[in-house]
Amino acid sequence: MATALNGAAAVAGTSATSSSAHGTAEIHWREVVAPYQSADVRRSITQLVVTVAALALIFTAMAFALQVSFWLMVPLYPIAAGFLVRSFILMHDCTHSSFLPWRKANDSVGWFTGVLTLTPFDQWRRDHAIHHASSGDLDRRGHGDIYTLTVKEYQALSWQKKIAYRLVRHPLTMLSVGPLWLMYSNRFRARGKATKDKQVGSVMSTNLALIAVLLGMYALGVLPQFALIYFPSLYIAGLIGVFLFYVQHQFEDTYWQEHGDWDYEDASLAGSSYLDLPKPLAWITGHIGVHHVHHISPKIPNYKLQECHDKNPIFHKVTTLRLRDTFATLRLSLWDEDQSKLISFRDLKKRTA
Repeated sequence: MATALNGAAAVAGTSATSSSAHGTAEIHWREVVAPYQSADVRRSITQLVVTVAALALIFTAMAFALQVSFWLMVPLYPIAAGFLVRSFILMHDCTHSSFLPWRKANDSVGWFTGVLTLTPFDQWRRDHAIHHASSGDLDRRGHGDIYTLTVKEYQALSWQKKIAYRLVRHPLTMLSVGPLWLMYSNRFRARGKATKDKQVGSVMSTNLALIAVLLGMYALGVLPQFALIYFPSLYIAGLIGVFLFYVQHQFEDTYWQEHGDWDYEDASLAGSSYLDLPKPLAWITGHIGVHHVHHISPKIPNYKLQECHDKNPIFHKVTTLRLRDTFATLRLSLWDEDQSKLISFRDLKKRTA
């Protein structure tokens, strides 16, 4: 929508007029989201209690089922994974300090839910802040996004690197290896732009909490059962997370611009999809599918995203995906600078032929 406003302004006249129109649009969306940018303590606490209690109940049911038969437990894996995804969404809100009105309370809840999902809270908060500040920026790729090459960059690679990139971007690789890579990479982080002493401490504290839990399970004599219940559930949750994150930004007419032309509003509304999920799935995923609203205003709690979208037409002119649409996006792997859209390797082959 912001792009349309800018285009209309350009047709109308001078760059000053365009700047003025964009400024007016920015003021407008800030006014629109303002009523939703406050945490409802009762709703937040209820979300936390229900999510953690449901997770504990499901894990307990899985433990009893496992005593009878492994196969009796298997159908409960997706349910446990769903509530782990929901736990991650609560942590995600805490990184934006939108879950509760108090910073320390957000930090405490974020650390706890981060441990549940093996995600170092402060490290992920830093990575995610960079993602919000650079999503859709061609010159600042690589922070919290699925790495994407442009057509020209891909064509300049050696054949060995082309094969490597194609393997990394293959849907089976992303969805099967991606969750394992997340589990591993969150255990070890070298100091760098996004990893300072605070973030290293977050990684260490999460690892120590995991070790403490494993030692406790070993002391109780149930470590194999715990591992068989928890880690496959976490793996499925990671697969869901990778899939959701992919379709939220990787679709044909998404937004990529060089840094000098990059715009926060355009990147948020044109570079984030609205994944219109069935209500049960929207609930279990914390309405993260309303991603364009989240990107334009990270201060909105997850339980207000849908309402903000539904009641404000400014958010209706975005790319809307449904589950049946998402699988086609998985083949999109290259940013075509000439057409300003994502294309597949097959599309590139046809074009070059």
